Amino acid sequence: MSRGVRAIPTEAFGSALRRRTADHWLVHGDNGWRSRLPVRRWHGPAEPAVVALVARCAGPTLDLGCGPGRLTLALTRAGVTAVGVDISAQAVRLTRARGAIALQRDVLAPLPAEGRWAHVLLIDGNIGIGGDPVALLGRCHDLLRPGGTVLVELEPPGPGLWCGQTQLALQAAGGGSRLGPPFRWARLDTTAVAGVASAGGLTVREVFRLDRRWFGELTADNSGAVGPVD
Repeated sequence: MSRGVRAIPTEAFGSALRRRTADHWLVHGDNGWRSRLPVRRWHGPAEPAVVALVARCAGPTLDLGCGPGRLTLALTRAGVTAVGVDISAQAVRLTRARGAIALQRDVLAPLPAEGRWAHVLLIDGNIGIGGDPVALLGRCHDLLRPGGTVLVELEPPGPGLWCGQTQLALQAAGGGSRLGPPFRWARLDTTAVAGVASAGGLTVREVFRLDRRWFGELTADNSGAVGPVD
């Protein structure tokens, strides 16, 4: 595998996993843009948008960057074979504690049943993993069986594609914020997804909105892949 994806540092989001009631942001180093992370949502039950995404999954599903595991659990409870994948040991522990299956791996590490997954999820901004959406979607392409889909959360129309350095900022006691180490990240909106998907070997089937959030359903044509997961 040589598509160039590199996972985020193991503990880049560790504070958000441990301190679920604190305020956290992503801060871009080149322009100072900051986005508040929905940490409480990550740790909570599946919201309506997730329920709607789960309904689109009709076969074995990988949840890349699963975090505390709310999507992986929702899939499992819906009767879908689901595996969460995260570089963070804390994320994997939290997902397993909820009763779902999770592996501590980066996206380049060998994963079970490569080329046989029906769906891969990149939700909650996880298209940013590694800072190279083309490479990340190419990796997803390799994980999918023929006709499989990637469900990816996107930015609203406007910013296009951004790739660069970012940091996690935690609201410090008494005001101000504390910055974590920098890592590569990316943002992808609805207007840029078609070109990025095509470069990664995928085709956009649909772009849609759920609860004021934007998503894309991308398809793969892996003509040489093996059959479905057992």
